[in-house]
Amino acid sequence: MTGRLSLINTSFAAAICVAGATISTPARAEFAVCNQSFDVINVAIAQSVGGQFHTEGWWTIGTNQCANVIKNELSNRYIYVYATDVFGQPILDGTVSMCIGAKAFEIDGIENCWERGHKAAMFHEVDTQATVRWTLFVTPPGGG
Repeated sequence: MTGRLSLINTSFAAAICVAGATISTPARAEFAVCNQSFDVINVAIAQSVGGQFHTEGWWTIGTNQCANVIKNELSNRYIYVYATDVFGQPILDGTVSMCIGAKAFEIDGIENCWERGHKAAMFHEVDTQATVRWTLFVTPPGGG
């Protein structure tokens, strides 16, 4: 009986430690993209880093799912987002031309995309209103 009680106490103590560790270190998204469209989307983001633009992608986000694309507190007011469907057709685009890659990429600079082996895409500018956290909801066309 004593051995069984010790095992239960040890298991309980371990569970409390795990729960405490989980509670004390919550996962936070500082810039998240949530997909409220009817399609799986692929997302690329861009922001100013050290005085030049840095683009990065791809995050694949299922319907009614979110992805944490920037994990640190936001230091830029404007974040740029480009999203396509699984066929490469733009789902979310905008007016700011930046570079993307066909596969996972990180690209510094937005000039001469083709000459540097990249593709140009039109990114949507998101005004985070200088907050440190922001969530962008991608909705279907006409879906608000």
